[in-house]
Amino acid sequence: MDSRPEPTEFGATDVRHYYDKHTDHFVTHGPGGHLGALHRAVWGQGVTASADAFRYVEDQILGRLRDLDAATDRLHVVDLGCGVGASLCYLATRLPMTGTGLTLSPVQVSHATKRIRDAGLQDRLRCLEADYCDIPDDIKTADLAYAIESFVHGPDPSRFFAACAGLVRDGGLLVICDDVRRQTAPLSASRMVEQFRRGWHINTLLSAEELRTCAADAGFEHLDTENLTPHLRLGRPRDRFAAAFVTLCRWLPLRYTRFEHLVGGTALQTCLKRGWIGYELAWFRKQ
Repeated sequence: MDSRPEPTEFGATDVRHYYDKHTDHFVTHGPGGHLGALHRAVWGQGVTASADAFRYVEDQILGRLRDLDAATDRLHVVDLGCGVGASLCYLATRLPMTGTGLTLSPVQVSHATKRIRDAGLQDRLRCLEADYCDIPDDIKTADLAYAIESFVHGPDPSRFFAACAGLVRDGGLLVICDDVRRQTAPLSASRMVEQFRRGWHINTLLSAEELRTCAADAGFEHLDTENLTPHLRLGRPRDRFAAAFVTLCRWLPLRYTRFEHLVGGTALQTCLKRGWIGYELAWFRKQ
């Protein structure tokens, strides 16, 4: 596959509309929706329960936050693409931190605000409708910022990292958990990758090397990366049902946009199984 990043196809309005349209469904019917987890479950070492799998990435963040906690009075954490605010709530119930969530979607802001209020965390957490490439000036410097399955929606990785460089304090951490393109993917993979990109409104699908280069250019030192792909449970019954439904839809006069998330998810399953795309958790320190 061509190693160059794909051109931006989906603007902020497109991504906002995608999440405004699908968030209620994700929360009601998604496998992690009852927890507010809109990202994938990771069955890492020692994980035996579904709830723990959906919190695996947050637990990794929590461990490093505890290390940072000794260096500051009260940590400030920023979720770059916060969904319905569940990750921030999870972290804040385990540490005396403050947090800010950013999302393009007003539907997600409404969900997150209610979740924060119901958890009694409104004095420490807030969720704002904002673009993580254009961070509001009133947001306090972050000790740690993270993007879980949101980086790939961004229009330009250089803009993302430039915004993060202005947000994260020197010595602070930036965490990105997302899909990366494998350089070994054959040309035959391009059609399936494109279905994933279109179905999930993906703009920035970088290789791991490209991700580290963009981070370094903005002043972030790469610390380490964990390959989470082997810890995903692919081909579950619900995934097989979705794939069968997508196949059926090709023969029916149904609008693609009604089921774009299923088309994209089915394509992603194929790409992950065949090693054309990987799912990684990358850690960076602001120099």
